[in-house]
Amino acid sequence: MALAIEASDLGFSYPDGTRVLEAVDWTVEEGAFQLLVGATGSGKTTLLRQAVFAVAPVGERTGRLHVFGADPASRLPREAAQTAGCVFQDPASHIVCDTVERELAFGLQNLGVEPSLMRRRLAEVAHFFGIEPWLHRATAELSGGQQQVLALAACLALRPRIVLLDEPTAQLDPVAEKNFLHGLFRVNRELGVTVVVATHAPDVMADYATDAVALEGGRASRVPLDAFRPRLLRGSGARAAAPAGVGAGLAVDVRDAWVRFGKTSPWVLRGLDAAVPRGSHTALLGGNGSGKTTLLKAIAQVMRPERGSVKNALAKGQAFLPQDPRLLFMCDSTIEELQEWQRACGYGDAAVDAMLKRCGLESRVAVHPYDLSGGERQKLALAKLLLTKPSLLLLDEPTKGLDGASKAEVAGLIEEARAAGATVVSATHDLAFAHLCATQVALLFDGQVAAAEAPESFFCDNVFYRPLDDAFARCWRARHGAADVRARAEKGDAPGGEG
Repeated sequence: MALAIEASDLGFSYPDGTRVLEAVDWTVEEGAFQLLVGATGSGKTTLLRQAVFAVAPVGERTGRLHVFGADPASRLPREAAQTAGCVFQDPASHIVCDTVERELAFGLQNLGVEPSLMRRRLAEVAHFFGIEPWLHRATAELSGGQQQVLALAACLALRPRIVLLDEPTAQLDPVAEKNFLHGLFRVNRELGVTVVVATHAPDVMADYATDAVALEGGRASRVPLDAFRPRLLRGSGARAAAPAGVGAGLAVDVRDAWVRFGKTSPWVLRGLDAAVPRGSHTALLGGNGSGKTTLLKAIAQVMRPERGSVKNALAKGQAFLPQDPRLLFMCDSTIEELQEWQRACGYGDAAVDAMLKRCGLESRVAVHPYDLSGGERQKLALAKLLLTKPSLLLLDEPTKGLDGASKAEVAGLIEEARAAGATVVSATHDLAFAHLCATQVALLFDGQVAAAEAPESFFCDNVFYRPLDDAFARCWRARHGAADVRARAEKGDAPGGEG
């Protein structure tokens, strides 16, 4: 079988001396659908970028890398664009045009494709991905998931031989995720395009893949796909005890809220009613574009309803984690980010050091936030907010881009904040996170809350929203199992103890 990618003894170091890849031997067969797995910060994004010279990171590369028989650096721009395409973690970073149609055409225009052929390519990809209804919409109004679909469609309009994707489903709802993967599967099988996906969610992709490679310690190794075969999550699992005062009044009360982006834009929230009890964790679920982020912004008073009311009793102590964590970064290093609000919020160096250790960022203190991996940026942004000890946490996709162990750490931090009295509202597509960590699940549909229930009743016999027993769920159980053993030991009633 011919090889799409062949790397031997491949190494890479960033300018600051950080060694990410170490003697990597990696092959991708032409026509394969390969999964690339590994912990947050293991170098998956760095490895993918080596195969596309236009986006290769600055640093020192050693060893040998060929994509379809040639070093990526040796190809002219037109040939390179038609050889390898990429879709990375932050879809907004791909988008340069103001409308969906112009974004789809942008790459073709740069290659000098004649107008009639360009129009045909646009029609093909728009129909293939079902994005014709938003063809004339402003890209700034798209949800994160819609931006992800647009980024893939624009990439495939160039007809590359291989597509490299970094966490492509992290911002997609469960139904959109299935549709996206099915479309990617068709691209792979029917069009013969080789696909490589770096992911922390191999469980949902295993049935589409042909093989898998794990990156650990800077080296690559084959892993069997059977290790990722999906199983449904059963039961409620370990759940945080309710803090004192939970349910004692409402933290957020939304009544008949009508919200849209502009006077001529369609309504996003249409007479929405919602109630968030103090001390609770409400997880907002719903399709891409259903209004989850808009509701968070309305609660945060970033967007105002044109009709109705949004009452936020904890507005003075709120903290907002946006979908793009880079919006919170203003400093030149990880440590400076965590120290930025020290004087205003009154926390000391010891708290910063403890948070760095808790988030596994001790070795990254001097690194610019933009040079961190997507998962590391996510953890840094949340850590920065938690140091302020907020009374209301508004979180937009808090677990995206994280491996199972890192998700468990982040979920633990959120749980501890709630145990200390914070109220949490999270918008998420991570069903296992919502199932195991939330106290209430609210499903948004047609601009309203279609259901608001306890996780156990919401997920029971649900046809479309079915959480998987993934790496996060297993880490979460292990974490709480160990905590239960310690608690019993402290009380003297652990197995073999007194009592």
